Amino acid sequence: MDGEVTPEQARRILDMLTQGGAMEDINTPLALRLIPLAIELEDEALADRLLAHAKNIAADEIESGWASFEEMKMTNASIDDLSELTAKAELIESGEPLSAAVAHHVALLHMANEAYEEAQMFASRSLRLREKTNDEHGIVYGLALLEALAKKQHQHEIALVHASRRIELLMKLKDEEGQMEAMADMGHSQATLGQFDAAKDLYGQSLDLALALEDLSGQLVARWGLADIAEIEEDYETAMLQLSDCLHAFINAGLPTPIAVRQRIEALTSFNNTADSRKNS
Repeated sequence: MDGEVTPEQARRILDMLTQGGAMEDINTPLALRLIPLAIELEDEALADRLLAHAKNIAADEIESGWASFEEMKMTNASIDDLSELTAKAELIESGEPLSAAVAHHVALLHMANEAYEEAQMFASRSLRLREKTNDEHGIVYGLALLEALAKKQHQHEIALVHASRRIELLMKLKDEEGQMEAMADMGHSQATLGQFDAAKDLYGQSLDLALALEDLSGQLVARWGLADIAEIEEDYETAMLQLSDCLHAFINAGLPTPIAVRQRIEALTSFNNTADSRKNS
């Protein structure tokens, strides 16, 4: 759930929109948007009511299709059933956004099953549909998925192609959080290919955005990547500085430091102490 809305506030919003006869005034798109919130609050009964309402009042074939898609996700429908919905939606007038969303979901399921060729096919299909409708935000999601699939198959040069286009589009959309994540992803591919200077530049840009956004997760990812490269280059002092800065950021925010960060600092400290002992012996 978005950190700006507490569970209590979310509960009040849901109650206001759904209690008594209020649900009768909710249209299908709004009902479908409320379902994930109800599920997050572990109110399955309300989620079921919202779904039934969305299906009953669907104004057209498109809205009915979106309701079916939500139901399929809630019931963990088979990939075959979801694939059938993708094909049907593409045949409906103005059904491309629905077909693209379902195809993207199917691609994610295939990727989770390590069926990468099938995932690639559905991801490419989804991207094509989003390009057809000029859905720029959807294109960003599609490129991120194709980039992730390329990495899974160790095709890092292909991943860079998708990453570069993704960053360019995010800059156009002025999406700084998206840029932060995409630059770190691209930095990882550059580092994997041994292009350390380019990787450090990307991680650095990602870190600058994370600091400006006060995004601790983004800072962790960027500093971790910079520490990786520093260790590869045997610059252990820089690696320690990056990890220590990450540690202090979590402490200053009053949050527990990820165990992996503490463990890595301890390992580096032990390594440096051993190295110093050997030099002095």
